[in-house]
Amino acid sequence: MEGQGATADPQLQHFIEIESQKQRFQQLVHQMTEVCWEKCMDKPGPKLDSRTEVCFVNCVERFIDTSQFILNRLEQTQRSRGSFSETMSD
Repeated sequence: MEGQGATADPQLQHFIEIESQKQRFQQLVHQMTEVCWEKCMDKPGPKLDSRTEVCFVNCVERFIDTSQFILNRLEQTQRSRGSFSETMSD
């Protein structure tokens, strides 16, 4: 019985991690939509004018660039902390 629990555990952890990533992505999309809508949408209408469309495109691109920059920076920080702790434990 214990052997089955041990093999299911990594699968469950993997599933939870994937679901967490999905949730973070959904939150990011929601946040981006909210920020860009507030910034770019003056008066909702049946069609986007070209100025509003350009604003949305630029806003989304900046949001993605900023999010990617922050993720990269966090990864660098974690890597440097990891190598620092490995050095300390030697």
